[in-house]
Amino acid sequence: MKQITYPLLDNLSAAAKQSPRLRANLNLHPELDDPIQRLAIAMEPGTWVRPHRHPHTWELLYPLNGRFVVLHFDESGVVIDRTVLGEDCAVLENPAGAWHAVLSLDEGGVIFEVKHGPYMPIAPQDYAPWSPAEGDAAIADWLAWYQRAQIGERAPI
Repeated sequence: MKQITYPLLDNLSAAAKQSPRLRANLNLHPELDDPIQRLAIAMEPGTWVRPHRHPHTWELLYPLNGRFVVLHFDESGVVIDRTVLGEDCAVLENPAGAWHAVLSLDEGGVIFEVKHGPYMPIAPQDYAPWSPAEGDAAIADWLAWYQRAQIGERAPI
């Protein structure tokens, strides 16, 4: 039997705070080629989740601790849906191929993710071309925008 205990969540959050990317994950699936990927991801405010898509799978998100803004975009970077997991929504399923991004609103935030495997790193063409890459100077502005972005607004290209 596998369990995610509250002390484990605390340890995962502590690891995320120490990580340069402000993230840490715990895989419940035994191997990266498992057909169903199941993992807890500790995400501190300030971690950059670039808008991306998973063409091969839906993705289920559930907040274990804290709140998360989940934005969905059209092909040109216009917000078509905004959800706050852990506040107005308990579970969210992203459809396969949907452009989306996540922002952790709270310290100690941990989100649980389920999607089809095997694990595949996000391909370059599956990162939104209208968004900044990891390490770009514009990320701080984007993170602030994620927090206030509303349906119908265009990403700050």
